[in-house]
Amino acid sequence: MTLLIIIIVLALIFDYINGFHDAANAIATVVATKVLTPFQAVLWAAFFNFLAYWVFGFGVADTVAKTAHTMEINLVVILAGVIAAICWNLLTWWLGIPSSSSHTLIGGFAGAAVAHAIAVHGFSGYAGEDGTTHYWYEIVSWYKAGKDGAMPSGVLIIIAFIVLAPLLGALASYLISIWLLNASRKVIGPKIFTVVLMIATVWVVSRLMVPYEEIVAHGKPRFDSHFWSVAFDPHNIKWLLVAFIILTVSGFCLIFSSLNLHQADAALKKMQLLSSAAFSLGHGGNDSQKVMGIIAAAVAVYINTNPGVHMASWLDVVLPNDDMGIKGVMPGWIPLACYSAIAAGTLSGGWKIVKTMGSKITKVTSFEGVAAETAGALTLYFTEHLKIPVSTTHTITGSIIGVGLTKRVSAVRWGVTVSLIWAWILTIPISAILAGLVYFILSIFM
Repeated sequence: MTLLIIIIVLALIFDYINGFHDAANAIATVVATKVLTPFQAVLWAAFFNFLAYWVFGFGVADTVAKTAHTMEINLVVILAGVIAAICWNLLTWWLGIPSSSSHTLIGGFAGAAVAHAIAVHGFSGYAGEDGTTHYWYEIVSWYKAGKDGAMPSGVLIIIAFIVLAPLLGALASYLISIWLLNASRKVIGPKIFTVVLMIATVWVVSRLMVPYEEIVAHGKPRFDSHFWSVAFDPHNIKWLLVAFIILTVSGFCLIFSSLNLHQADAALKKMQLLSSAAFSLGHGGNDSQKVMGIIAAAVAVYINTNPGVHMASWLDVVLPNDDMGIKGVMPGWIPLACYSAIAAGTLSGGWKIVKTMGSKITKVTSFEGVAAETAGALTLYFTEHLKIPVSTTHTITGSIIGVGLTKRVSAVRWGVTVSLIWAWILTIPISAILAGLVYFILSIFM
């Protein structure tokens, strides 16, 4: 039990470090454009990091918890993974490199699990509980097909989104920038497009909303009120936020051409508050869930390695299993503690990375800030809906590159960008190797 408590504490410390390491993701553009002072910006971001507690479900947490097969590992594996993730995060923060805290955690967890499998079974095959032959590399959940046409999961999908997340962010921010640029012209075409987009958004979101009857069928509604239960359902609230963001930007596009330069800049700066808030929500919802997943996995491993143990109600965690029809259970203090830790970390700031994100990639104005943060937020909501733990760092970096490309290719400082990409590529393997070494060291003493 002592080791389990240590892991939970270290996981929350990692969550805190994640907050100040990734604070730059949400606040770099509002600081660079002087919409908010650095202190105001971190307060703003921290508030919405914590607000994500009431917005998002636990889909990403479930994915992270199942990175390795919990029936085949012990608590030393998770401890090694968290220690390695903390070390790599602190090193990249010190060097001012906006690497991915998400991939650090996934790489550390997977690397320690593989080291455990090699230490226990060696490189040869061994007989599993099902009677079939297994190998050391199968301890990690590399790929699992989605049920009923749903999105597949596994470490390979997470690795694929090292490329896909920044590409989605870049494409979305590029298209939003083009939309805004055309909306500034005194022609009718962009306005017709905007009205059509608003109608389409309302129609699509209304079709995706989960009705009250379905909410009741799947569990207790959050409120007694029919309306508030539907509005604040985790699935529905994400789509309502998407609609709110698109409709707000659309409303601005309809009046953009009638504003003078000073009025347009003032309006864009106000919209940056909305876009940074939306991104901070996505950051809190995506990254805090990864730590929830690690804590849930640790509890599951403790139960597996101590059969018959009676768990206190505050540690009564059950991982969901769709194949067996088991619903997940997570005590309320775990998400509350995780969201509080990341919000506290964000309050501490991460000024070295703010400088890299806010000015070294490309020059950012209020116009670019709105486009980049809006694109980043929509990308995070989309991937969270698919239960994919993507990197908020990769997403916002791709979004900033996308707005830079609307000016010209040379507007992006590709030398800085290439260095960042190398950091992204190396994060998972280095974290995995580091976690493996930490596991072997810890195993000597435990």
